[in-house]
Amino acid sequence: MKLFYSPASPFVRKCLAVAHEVGLRKKIELVPAAAHPVNRDRSVVAHNPLGKIPTLITDEGAALYDSRVICEYLNAQGKGDLIPAGPARWNVLAEQSLADGMMDAAVLGRYETVLRPEPLRWGDWTTGQLEKVASGLDEIERRAPAFGNRVDLGTIACGCTLGYLDFRYAPLAWREKHPKAASWFEVFGARESMVATRPSA
Repeated sequence: MKLFYSPASPFVRKCLAVAHEVGLRKKIELVPAAAHPVNRDRSVVAHNPLGKIPTLITDEGAALYDSRVICEYLNAQGKGDLIPAGPARWNVLAEQSLADGMMDAAVLGRYETVLRPEPLRWGDWTTGQLEKVASGLDEIERRAPAFGNRVDLGTIACGCTLGYLDFRYAPLAWREKHPKAASWFEVFGARESMVATRPSA
């Protein structure tokens, strides 16, 4: 398998953490990609018309995207149990959606302040994105006591989100107002899959 990736992407990290957990990481070749919202990487577009990462090329040559589809595929290929059956499934998938929405907002906020030319930046846009992150943090704080020792797609996604905030939004100091989430992440973030996938600039 091949994965178009950037080491800074929280969505890529989620896929790689899943691959670690289900024993497939060594079977994935990482292909560097210069994903950009304007100057799209044509090597990615050739497989994914949206030109976004992560994009996975299976051993059979099929292209899979986005991260949610890739994670479900890896879980199935690795015969993992990261997506439970029954009622628990919907809770895990809702947690993944919460985390993905927070990552979307955080990435969009970063695009606004880093990629958009300064005269065109819209402060209210950035504020709006960070409000989504703040609301999401409150929800993770509410859910954190029930995370316990769970290792599934929901907790992996939440862990990758908190890690991205550490990486790109350290001034938010999210732990100060979210001690339950911070306590959970201190333990979960030390998992081998999380340590091995920590983002780099």
